[in-house]
Amino acid sequence: MMRNREGSPWRQALRQVSLIILIAGVVGLGVNWLRTDSLPLVGDWSVKTGTAGDTPAIPLAEAARLFSEQAALFIDARYEEDYADGHIKGALSLPWDDDVHTRFLKIAGAIPPDRVIITYCDGERCHLSHALAVFLCEKGFKEVRELVNGWTVWRDAGLPVESGSGFPP
Repeated sequence: MMRNREGSPWRQALRQVSLIILIAGVVGLGVNWLRTDSLPLVGDWSVKTGTAGDTPAIPLAEAARLFSEQAALFIDARYEEDYADGHIKGALSLPWDDDVHTRFLKIAGAIPPDRVIITYCDGERCHLSHALAVFLCEKGFKEVRELVNGWTVWRDAGLPVESGSGFPP
């Protein structure tokens, strides 16, 4: 009885699939290596501790420490109604919308250039605070951080909050 040199069709298929996966991995790593904005292969990819583009995300504990030391200015990127319903105590309101440039001019004088600025909105999928952080960096502020899911994690941690309309009118 003569044996098939290739083995069973299942074994042959398994070898071919393994080879395809290996080649795809090597090509993917090669492309990533060639890119100018390559992705890091090792790191913490969680939303809460990751980075938000060019503006590093700040952990809640560090944001709370800076708050207690009065070493940071918090800026709420949510809509005015959400800010009025409740916000981090002392936070400025700068909603990320079509009128952000005009609103920024009204509060720019209240933002010390050498102070850490922490932007926040609400929800892990909320990108308002990230967009606002990038905007502030483009305006020349150097120490801008983003508190991801800021309002929820701040409130749930029992940290100081207040309600009322924003500044300035």
